[in-house]
Amino acid sequence: MNYLAHLHLGGDAPPQLLGSLYGDFVKGPLAGRWPAEIEAAIRLHRRIDAFTDSHPLQARARARFPAARRRMAGMLLDLFFDHCLARDWAEYAAQPLDHFTREVYRVLAAEAELPGRLALMAPRMAAQDWLGSYREFAVLEQVIAGMQRRLSRPQLLDGSLAELERLYEPLSEDFRAFYPELMAFARGERA
Repeated sequence: MNYLAHLHLGGDAPPQLLGSLYGDFVKGPLAGRWPAEIEAAIRLHRRIDAFTDSHPLQARARARFPAARRRMAGMLLDLFFDHCLARDWAEYAAQPLDHFTREVYRVLAAEAELPGRLALMAPRMAAQDWLGSYREFAVLEQVIAGMQRRLSRPQLLDGSLAELERLYEPLSEDFRAFYPELMAFARGERA
C-alpha cells in the first residue's frame, strides 16, 4: 500500500498518522528513537506491508501485468490502490477525504523533526494535496514520473500508465476484494 492507505489503516491519532508515514522513511530496528506510539505505528506499517505482499489477491493482481513488468508490479499496485481508495473513499471511511487529508497535513506541519526525505516532501505533499489528488487517474502519470526519477533504471516504468489504464477494471475489482480484508487485518493488529 502507498501513503494514503497506510494513513487510513494506521489510526487517527497524530502519533499513528506520523508512524504510518514514517514506515516508508525509517528503516532498521526501532530502538526507542521515536516515541512508543510512533514506533507502534511504524511496526504496524511493516506488518501491513508484509500482509499485503504475501496475500493471494495481491499475487493475482501482480500476475495481471505482463511478465516484463512484474518486477515493478508491486509498486504500481501500491500507487493504483491508493487511487482506488481515494476514488472510493466514502465506501471505506466516514470522514470526507478532504477533511482527512487536511488533518494529515496539519499533523505533519506541526511535527518539528520529520525523518529524512519526509521532512523535504511534507511541505510539497500538503501544498499540492498529493493524498487527495490520487482521486484523479491522470495524476498517476506525474507520480510515475517522480518514481522514475528515483530509479536507477527508470525505463522499467516506461508505458506503465498505459498498462494501468488497460487493467483499470480488473485491478479495481482486485482492490475491492482485497482492501476490506486489509482493513480487518489492520484493525485486529491495532487492537
